[in-house]
Amino acid sequence: MRVGILTGGGDAPGLNAAIRAAVAKGEDYGWEMVGIRRGWAGLLDADTTPLCWEDVEGIVAVGGTLLETSRTNPFKRDGDEALLLGNVEKMRLDALLAIGGDDTLTVAHKLCRSGVPCVGVPKTMDNDVALTDNTIGFDTAVTISTEAIDRLHSTARSHRRLMVVEVMGRDAGWVAIQSGLAGGAHLILIPEIPYSIEDVAQFLHQRKARGETYSLIVVSEAIYPQEGGQLLGYERREVDAFGHVRLGGVGHIFAELLERKSGLETRSTVLGHLVRSGPPTPFDRIMATRMGVKAMEMIHQKGWDSMAALQGTEMVAVPLTDVLAQSKTVPVELYNSIKLLFR
Repeated sequence: MRVGILTGGGDAPGLNAAIRAAVAKGEDYGWEMVGIRRGWAGLLDADTTPLCWEDVEGIVAVGGTLLETSRTNPFKRDGDEALLLGNVEKMRLDALLAIGGDDTLTVAHKLCRSGVPCVGVPKTMDNDVALTDNTIGFDTAVTISTEAIDRLHSTARSHRRLMVVEVMGRDAGWVAIQSGLAGGAHLILIPEIPYSIEDVAQFLHQRKARGETYSLIVVSEAIYPQEGGQLLGYERREVDAFGHVRLGGVGHIFAELLERKSGLETRSTVLGHLVRSGPPTPFDRIMATRMGVKAMEMIHQKGWDSMAALQGTEMVAVPLTDVLAQSKTVPVELYNSIKLLFR
């Protein structure tokens, strides 16, 4: 067989570990492995590179993706789908391994319906892909965010300030919840739970009244007010090929609003791309390796239109139809259960 591998969407630590494992397993089956550069853009441009063990042996600890990536939607422009299908035939690809989040996996699912044998691996630091406990990059994002929060406590305490820390999380607040909990944040705001600026200001004044000299709030990059309306800064941003607004910076805007409302000196820190950069954690390396191997086993078994997933301690295959039919957001019950720590 001749199997293509691509990574789509945002980069995340652990992608190279998955590529490495897939190449090793593919070679074990005696297959020819082909890397497709820049995600779906590379498939449209027939931009490929041969992959063998010598190419990937030393990349398990390297962040980013050896194959590069892009946010390209091959179903957006007329003629692109036909071009993509034609290139799959020209490149003699017998199967395709797509590593990415919901958008990348949606394209893989559509290609399966068009006759291209595809298997997916879930990658997103947001951890919002359904039917898998973790996605590639999430553990690293939480680890880096927690370390940053730990450090910001000291400067906030030293200056008796309010500190707002923004972490990534477009539709799901998993990074904010887990890093905020681990880092001892005094309040966590996430996309799933609309906030009230008045309630937040009152909460801060209550802390000050009982002698607390500083506060640290963790916010996802997309948070919504209870009174409705768009998220902060939304109206000024362009959208990507899948219709998503480019986020980042809501922490600065929220901090300014909160300072005016509360009268407390406030600073903000936007962690941004830092949390998905650099070497992956051991957990992400190991999980990505297992996912890469599992995906190749699924190809060997012709388990098309499915995704490798971590459920408990086991790697399983789940249908992409079921994965894409739902979203994995932070349950309201989970948020409510930790509110006792917001004090």
